[in-house]
Amino acid sequence: MLFSRRKLAAGIGGLVGALSLPGGRAGADAGSGPRLDALHLVNLSHLNDPATTNVFPGDPAFTLETIATIPENGYYLQFVREGEHTGTHWGAPGHFNTGAPLADEMDLTDLFRPAVKIDIRDRAAHDPDYAVTIDDLKAWERRHGRIPTGSVVVLWTGWDAKWGTPAFPNLDAEGRIHQPGFGIPALRWLLDTGRLGRQGGTGTDTFSPDVGIEETFTVSKLVYQRHRISLEILANLRALPTTGAWVLAGGPINRNGAGSTATIFGILPPGVPAE
Repeated sequence: MLFSRRKLAAGIGGLVGALSLPGGRAGADAGSGPRLDALHLVNLSHLNDPATTNVFPGDPAFTLETIATIPENGYYLQFVREGEHTGTHWGAPGHFNTGAPLADEMDLTDLFRPAVKIDIRDRAAHDPDYAVTIDDLKAWERRHGRIPTGSVVVLWTGWDAKWGTPAFPNLDAEGRIHQPGFGIPALRWLLDTGRLGRQGGTGTDTFSPDVGIEETFTVSKLVYQRHRISLEILANLRALPTTGAWVLAGGPINRNGAGSTATIFGILPPGVPAE
């Protein structure tokens, strides 16, 4: 993975630049640097458990096998079998686009981005095939301000509450997935207006940024270009603020990886409350 000290420092600076030091000896000892311990972390990942994990249709089964125990081996260890996009995960551009960067070709700052959350739970509850529109995005901006360039735009559909049940994939009799997502025109608008930028992306509590019945994966193919990412099957989105937070994707970086199962952190500066 490529590393840019300047770019990473700029990202961290943007996150914590507004932090202030408390008075007293601790503040004096710390000097003039930011107080990283003042950040608030929220977990945006589901527990990686085969008993509760909905696997995308056609993906390999997810299993955990105990291969060493303390009584027999002196240590405890499990063998994990799963696809790179099982459970909460992030995806690299090469997941859908030949020749685009794979996991080990990404910059660290690609995985550490400002985030905004768009709540479409009411619309998704009435229409599981709901496609976010340009009007939805413009209405959100009228209320909350312009989406910062290079952001991860997270859809809160309410599907995180369905995790571990048949209601999550929401398959019909023909095996088609019914989940909400970004409409193609809306995603093109985010790209054409520069809001996603080179390093931004999308996030969702469903399998994919695409509407489930959209089997061409057009939205995914558009998101997964340059150094943009997709965060998928997110959890606990109630705790992610509408604006002001950052997201950090942490997990193994596989050689030639399409991404990886990950712990996704929401990082909240002081003054940005969890919702």
